[in-house]
Order: sequence, then structure tokens, then C-alpha cells
Amino acid sequence: MAWDFSTEPEFQEQLDWMRAFVREEIWPLETVVSQLDQPALDRIYAPLQEEVKRRGLWAAHLPPELGGQGFGQVKLGLMHEILGSSPFAPNAFGNQAPDSGNSEILALAGTDEQKERWLHPLLAGDLKSAFSMTEPESAGSDPTELRTRAERDGDGWVLNGHKWFSSNASIADFLIVMAVTDPDARPHQRASMFIVPVDTPGVTIVRDVPTMEHPAESYGKLGNHAEILYEDVHLGPEALLGEAGAGFLIAQHRLGPGRIHHCMRWLGVSRRAFDMLCERATYRYAQGAVLAEKQTVQNWIADSAAQMQAARLMTLHAAWVMDTQGPSAARTDISLIKFYGAAVLHDVVDRALQIHGALGYSTDMPLEAMYRYARAARFYDGPDEVHRQSVARQILRGYEPPAEEVPTEHVPTRREAARRKFADLLEAVTAND
Repeated sequence: MAWDFSTEPEFQEQLDWMRAFVREEIWPLETVVSQLDQPALDRIYAPLQEEVKRRGLWAAHLPPELGGQGFGQVKLGLMHEILGSSPFAPNAFGNQAPDSGNSEILALAGTDEQKERWLHPLLAGDLKSAFSMTEPESAGSDPTELRTRAERDGDGWVLNGHKWFSSNASIADFLIVMAVTDPDARPHQRASMFIVPVDTPGVTIVRDVPTMEHPAESYGKLGNHAEILYEDVHLGPEALLGEAGAGFLIAQHRLGPGRIHHCMRWLGVSRRAFDMLCERATYRYAQGAVLAEKQTVQNWIADSAAQMQAARLMTLHAAWVMDTQGPSAARTDISLIKFYGAAVLHDVVDRALQIHGALGYSTDMPLEAMYRYARAARFYDGPDEVHRQSVARQILRGYEPPAEEVPTEHVPTRREAARRKFADLLEAVTAND
């Protein structure tokens, strides 16, 4: 097996440009975004998005025939590591969640008509979308328990249900909704996906739910998470995305790459927090010396660097497996990085906040916002516990109980076997003695 950790010089130049662009053009937005409504934010983004398109970096997650770059998951991972340093960067590059995942779904399962009506305007930035799956009445960790129903109505459907945490739904033009279409089918063949224009009668955006990350009530802004009621929503046959009952299969194609992107974005946040941690250590004076001379702070820096490096290599390896062997082969790797990367993000941000003390706890630094953001990482796209369980199950398939339940490494049993194996040699040695 050949291992190569290099990046093509041409793409490295693009990465260097992205890093400078995000720092100089996107980071300043963070300090004024609370003063802007969505139309004003869209106006600020417009020239930035045009520059990204000019550089050939727009919607890079999609194949060239759909207006993307066909980068593959490794290159996308390196890109998202940079974009992850700010929650406002992906939108400038046309690969923000949930639009990026929805565009992949439409590219995978959409008809030519659906692509023409929804995908192409979405890629052009003329439409916004949301993915509506999570429900308040059923466990998000077990999507086989979804309660939202879509029932046949002639050649169409009638949709009823209650969703929340449908990210960006309050600014979306259309929703991709997961609903049970055959409750008697096997658990992972019960649900289907539907394209639902947000202005369809019966669709009510109840509110944007305040969260630990965004505790102030607001409505209709990028990054908000909406609560939605679907009440007797009549849909035509053209609303069905893919085959009936294929909702979970389509979702897996969406969630695999999305989890890699999440983990690389978390590394972008971690790196930014790490830089703040190290900078603080160089000048803050306490207990007779700068903090950089304190062993505890040195341990924080070393541990953070090691964790970030491990998470980065694990995530890029998962991306490489997906590029070379497909999503199914990367399933265990993706579960590993999902819970490990979330823990690294929390640990690094926590240390950076701790070294800043009251300053870090205040809103004078971005660390308190990063800390709130980090907490959600442990349950976004599946809680840590589910991913750990998945990893353990996959690993345990490679093991079986030993004969008569005697451990394989049981020393007395191995010793007796070794005596039989080397009987002649042992006898000769004993005789010589």
C-alpha cells in the first residue's frame, strides 16, 4: 500500500487562498451579523460568492456536470477544515448545510424535472432549502420511529406530521421531508422523501427554536432551526424523491459525506481555539511567570495538538476510504470520527476558554460561542452513543467465543500446547542439563 500525505501544488494554492479569504472577508462578519437581517446578509455574501465562483470553488462537492468540481472527499475535507473556522464561511462557497446535502440527494435521486426545478436553482444560489427529518415526539437517535406520515391520495400524497430542528427552514424555498409511507414494511423501508415547497398550503413554520448555540429568539436567519407543522399537505406525484420506501437508503448517502464535512469543520474551530490558547499562554502573567511556563498549560497545548492531529488523520483516512471504496466501506471509520472528533472539539475549546478565564467566558471573545457550538456536536447527525454502538458492533463481528470459553491468551493452556509443540527440543535440553 502506498501512502501519500502530499497535496497537489495547484490545490494547495487554492487552499492558501481560501484560508486568507475566510480570515479577511468572513471572520469580520461574525462581529456584526447580529445587526443584520437576512436580506442584508445576502447582499454582503453576493460579491463574495461571485469571487468564489470565479476561482472555480463554488459547490465543489458536486460533479462537474452539475456545476461542481468533483473534488472527492479528501479534497473536500481539506477545504472544510478551512471553512469550519467560521460558521459563515460555507455559505460563501455554496456548500453550506443543509443545501449541500440536499443538492447531493437531488443529484442522486432526483428526476430530470426535479433537478431542473430545484437542483439547478439551488446550486446557482437562487433558492435555499431545508432537510426536515427530526421530530419532537420521536427519538432522533432512532429514525425508524418517525411519526410523520405521507398517505396515498390518488396518484399523489397527503402529508401530516410535526418536525423541528429543520435547519434554515424559515428562509427556505423548499423542504426535503422524511415521512413514513409504509408503516408495515421492514423498519428501514418504511420512509420516503418528498420535495415540499415551503408555501404549500398546510405547511406552517411555527417558529425558529432558540438553542444553547443561539439562545436569543429570532426568525428567518441563516443557521436557525425551525419547528414545522404539516397539516393535510397535498402533494402531487412529482413530490416523491426517489423510490417509495427508499428514504433511509438515500439519507445514508447524504449523511456519510456530511459527517466527514462536520468533522473537518470541527477541526477548523479547534485550530482557531488552539491558536487563542497558545497566544494567551505567551503573555498572561500569573503566579510568578507567564502561563507558557506552567506545566499544566504545557500539557493542555501538547494534548490539544496530539488530539487534533489524531482526529485530522482519522477523518482524512475516512474520506480516503470513501473516495476509493465507497460509503459502505467507510461506515465504521465515519462513526469513529464522529464521536472522537466531537470530543476533541470540546476538549480544545474548553482548554482555550479556561486559560482566558473571565475574558473567555465573556462575549468579548468568540470562545463562549464556540463552547456552546461544541456541545451540539455530540448529538448532531446521530448521538455519540449510537456511533460508539455502531463501531463496537462492527468490530465484534470479527470475533467469536473461544473453544470451551477458555481465553485464547490463557497462559496455562498455551504453555501446555507449547510443551507439546516443542516436546523433542525440551527433552533434548533437559537431557543436556
